[in-house]
Amino acid sequence: MIKSCEPLKDKTLVSLIIACYRSEKTVGKVIEEIEQVFLGNETYDYELFLVNDCSPDNVWPVLKDAADQNERITAVSLAKNMGRLPALMAGFRMSKGDIVVILDDDGQCPMDKVYDLIAPLTGPSNYDVATAAYPVKKHSWFKTFGSKVNEHMTNVILDKPKEIRFNNFTAMRRFVIDEILRYENPYPYLTGLLLRTTHKIICVPMEERERLYGNTTYTFKKLITLWMNGFTAFSVKPLRLATIVGVVTAVAGFLWGIAIVIQKIANPTEILAGYSSLMAVLLLIGGMIMLMLGLIGEYIGRIYISINRSPQYVVREVYCGKLPASDGENV
Repeated sequence: MIKSCEPLKDKTLVSLIIACYRSEKTVGKVIEEIEQVFLGNETYDYELFLVNDCSPDNVWPVLKDAADQNERITAVSLAKNMGRLPALMAGFRMSKGDIVVILDDDGQCPMDKVYDLIAPLTGPSNYDVATAAYPVKKHSWFKTFGSKVNEHMTNVILDKPKEIRFNNFTAMRRFVIDEILRYENPYPYLTGLLLRTTHKIICVPMEERERLYGNTTYTFKKLITLWMNGFTAFSVKPLRLATIVGVVTAVAGFLWGIAIVIQKIANPTEILAGYSSLMAVLLLIGGMIMLMLGLIGEYIGRIYISINRSPQYVVREVYCGKLPASDGENV
């Protein structure tokens, strides 16, 4: 029987988006739990988008098999590894749900609590975004450290309220997704996109699970990319900081020059020793100048890439069960 990718329309539709990378041994169990959670629910129906972020393992056959077994599942394969956020953007663009939920492919997100997660979006409180709040993060020390640094950066650079902490298990209303999709540049940063869209955000307490299998794919390179996207994509505060540092350095140099002149006038015969201190100051100022030039160059480089309309992602194939695939979509 030929299956339809069209979701049922007699219930509130929830779109679930999972970016899949090195998860051939875990994503199947996540899919099974999703099916069990929504089975027989009289209020919510769902559609599930499984986005293969050009994973090097055999996850794509697993996703296609899931789409064959369930008409609510759409498998999407990207032509190039673009990272989790561009993969999610691909799912956002295809989704039709009134509520969109993102979760991980490793089983750490407590899918059995999804109704608790979406309740603030549909109840009288009328929040726009709900994100899971984990009292204890069950991550490696490296990922935990990276998350804390990123959290502090968003508090300072993006003025994020300290009581809000975004996690990978998050639900959003439709208009939030529509606003996010207006961002077409190649450097999406979900925290910045959410904060510029709404302040009606709530954290829902729940317990994070252990990974079903393997170790995190969170690397130092991905951490740096995340930081740079947060620094440069949604704020000019780093440039303002560079200006402040430059002004402070210039004023300090001016005052130091006046102090040297006064000291020389007061003691004309005194030899001012200064080679080591002079070299230290020159290296310090030179390093700061290069750092600020690099920061400005990063902004200019991203502007150049955005002007050239570099895609967020390129879809190689969309597989809806037995329906024919569509190729080569560029976004």
